[in-house]
Amino acid sequence: MRRTDLLGRAERLRAKRTPFVLATVVRAERPTSAKAGDRALILPDGTIEGFVGGDCAESTVRMASLRILGTGESTLLRITPEPAAEEGAPGIAPGVAPGVEPGVAPGGETAVDGLLTVGNPCLSGGTLEIFLEAMIPPTLVHVFGDAPIARAMAGVGAALGYDVRATTDPEASITPDAGAVVVASHGRDEERVLAAALRAGVRYVGLVASRRRGAAVVAALDAAAEDRERVRTPAGLDIGARTPAEIALSIFAELIAAQPRNAAPPTTGAGRWNEGHPAPIRSEQGAPHSRPAEAVDPVCGMTVAVTGSALRLEHGGQDWYFCGTGCRQAFADDPGRYTA
Repeated sequence: MRRTDLLGRAERLRAKRTPFVLATVVRAERPTSAKAGDRALILPDGTIEGFVGGDCAESTVRMASLRILGTGESTLLRITPEPAAEEGAPGIAPGVAPGVEPGVAPGGETAVDGLLTVGNPCLSGGTLEIFLEAMIPPTLVHVFGDAPIARAMAGVGAALGYDVRATTDPEASITPDAGAVVVASHGRDEERVLAAALRAGVRYVGLVASRRRGAAVVAALDAAAEDRERVRTPAGLDIGARTPAEIALSIFAELIAAQPRNAAPPTTGAGRWNEGHPAPIRSEQGAPHSRPAEAVDPVCGMTVAVTGSALRLEHGGQDWYFCGTGCRQAFADDPGRYTA
């Protein structure tokens, strides 16, 4: 894909609020097929558009990219044929790559200060350094109402980097990836919009009202008791706010305090990422998806993403996943060597 086409595709993904990773090769040490300046986009389903290296490098880029879509934190990825693990540390898996003695940990990962180093024994040689930039759409805030506080939400939200969608139509649809719904209509169609937000499973639902009136509105909602308890009213942290702008700021402060902190999964051993930390990511249609599962290549021991495009073979009643065609062929030639 040409550079201009790739950047155009990136703009279209942003317009659709689709998260993706922009991967840029910043250094290539020969022999490598990728060159400095090569780029690719990695989508939430593991699809790679563009070029940042051959099969094995691409597999590592895919895995690292899907992880940072869950954390939202960009990183510099260094892929090297040398083991990245500290000497004596446990390896990723007891796989055996061509030229690697059985029982020797062939790879490893270390993550330090924004640099993730992955030892990939399948590389033909050389080292790649690739900057992975997480492109996560800003939190979408659906605001219903035309009161001064509702109007202030738009201005304050824009200054904080939120995507604020204001409406006075109670029938306006709440997008599937909305992170918050704030009702500031001073009594107009409040119950209808609040109920729709609860049905949509929006994480933060706030009602601008006095404590007494807000409690009465929530009690009248046609929703389960546990759902009604999710409505925050009066919306916003108690910071002594008086003006519409101050109240809007208090609401965003509460939204920030309520949202989960994205953090990289903890590491063990030689810096291998632990499993069991799925993070919600979204497709082009906005529907939520969990981060794809991970599997270990039985030949080389590399961790790979289990996606629709992943290389795999069925053997012994189960699927086996591979970082590249070389490992898949080695497994196909002698499965017993890697499954014993």
